[in-house]
Amino acid sequence: MWIYLFLAGLFGGLCGGMGLGGGTLLIPILTMILSVDQHLAQGLNLLVFIPTAIVALVIHAKNKLLNYKMFFIIVVPAAISAIVSSFLVKQIDGNILKNCFGGFLVFIAVYEIGVAIKTTVTNKKLFDNLKYKI
Repeated sequence: MWIYLFLAGLFGGLCGGMGLGGGTLLIPILTMILSVDQHLAQGLNLLVFIPTAIVALVIHAKNKLLNYKMFFIIVVPAAISAIVSSFLVKQIDGNILKNCFGGFLVFIAVYEIGVAIKTTVTNKKLFDNLKYKI
C-alpha cells in the first residue's frame, strides 16, 4: 500500500511543480483509487502543500518574481480563512465534503474551458488552419 501512496505523492508533486495544482489530482487519487477518507485526503494534501509551497516560493523569490505588497495582502486573509475553514470542515460529513470538492473541480474545469474558448476566438486562432477563411 505504501508504494501506491508514494506514487500518488510523486505524481501530485510533479503536477504541482508544473503549476497544475497537485492537490487537484492527489485528493481524487487518494479517495477514489486508494480509498482514503475524504477528510484525511484533504488533510494530507494540505500537509504536502507546505514543502511544495516553500520550494516554489524560494525559487520565485530567487528569480525576482514576487510582488511583496500583493503577497502580504493575499497571505493574511488566506491564512485566516484556512484556519477557520479547517475547524468548520471537521463538522461536515465526508460524503458532503467529497461532493463539494467534486463540484469545485467541475466548476474550475468549465471555467477554464470557457476561458480557453474565449481566448481562442479572440485571437482568431480557431480559424487559422481552415483552407477557406471565414
